[in-house]
Amino acid sequence: MKAEQRKVVHLKVKSGSTNIVPSLAISLDEAKERIESLHQFVNDLMTEGVDYGRIEGFDKPTLLKPGAEKLCDIFGFTKRVSILNRIENWEMGLFAYEVKVTLVSKQSGLTEAEGIGTCNSKEKAFISQDPFSLVNTLLKMAKKRALVDAVLSASRASGIFTQDIEDLPKQTNFKGGDEPATNRQLQKIFRTVSELEMRPEVAKELMKMLYQVDHSTKLTKQQASSFIQDLLLLKNNQKEDI
Repeated sequence: MKAEQRKVVHLKVKSGSTNIVPSLAISLDEAKERIESLHQFVNDLMTEGVDYGRIEGFDKPTLLKPGAEKLCDIFGFTKRVSILNRIENWEMGLFAYEVKVTLVSKQSGLTEAEGIGTCNSKEKAFISQDPFSLVNTLLKMAKKRALVDAVLSASRASGIFTQDIEDLPKQTNFKGGDEPATNRQLQKIFRTVSELEMRPEVAKELMKMLYQVDHSTKLTKQQASSFIQDLLLLKNNQKEDI
């Protein structure tokens, strides 16, 4: 009988111990203030098209490397980069990298977040290019993806931004996807092609290869949004190699 009583008491204590609710590290007012400060920093000191970009069909802007660097500075993070895995097959022309970026607080010396980024020569954006000329670009891209991943986590900015533009899934079901490309999309395509110093015939060949159309006016809204993403990725890669 006593053994049974002891067993019942033990179960109650064990069950009760799992219901302890941890206290908040900061008050709700402090949390609200931090969020408001982050939004103010983004609005006042970050520039669209440089620090972040917007793509039609996506709710959140995408965080770019310059913006990630700014957030690192304002939050006082030191970056530590390490290559976890690398594949460099020069015979097959296959290259792949996996990179980890660790963000450490300059003030406390504690690790705030870690981000993982990968990139390989078989990705859609690189598959038609000479893989042997992309080795440095692929490694930089993996580092950038890892940085953005870590910054979004450490700064709690994932409510404002999504991951970098080349990681965004191509949306195929947003409203109006089968409608013709908008004038705004077409202007964005023309402007980006010009900024890339890409010959019109090259842009047309890309559209033929990707969407089986020979002119941007024949693109749907879905296709135009996807094509803009690819062009911005090329533009971003071009900046990285300068």
